[in-house]
Amino acid sequence: MIVYVVDLDVEAAIAGEYLSWLRAHMDEILTLPGFLGAGIFERLEPVAEPGRVEFSVHYRLRDREAFDVYLRDHAPRMREAGLRAFGDRVHARRSLLQAAQ
Repeated sequence: MIVYVVDLDVEAAIAGEYLSWLRAHMDEILTLPGFLGAGIFERLEPVAEPGRVEFSVHYRLRDREAFDVYLRDHAPRMREAGLRAFGDRVHARRSLLQAAQ
């Protein structure tokens, strides 16, 4: 199993609207092959910059192949949807984790 982490830095003024959009976005991603589950977390520490809120989304995937299919076939379209809706009011950092053997 691997974990795809998307850390999000969001303008506080749109945090509620963004979180609603993010939940629907996450539900759409979870319909894709190989995605097993996900959770949204609000970062408590370190504290976000004034006027910002930080979220971290953790997607669990079956394996690296499922992630590669997501990147190739779905990520460009899905990332573009977020950019169209929120522009530079949200910044994302992404990482990929694997359980230690």
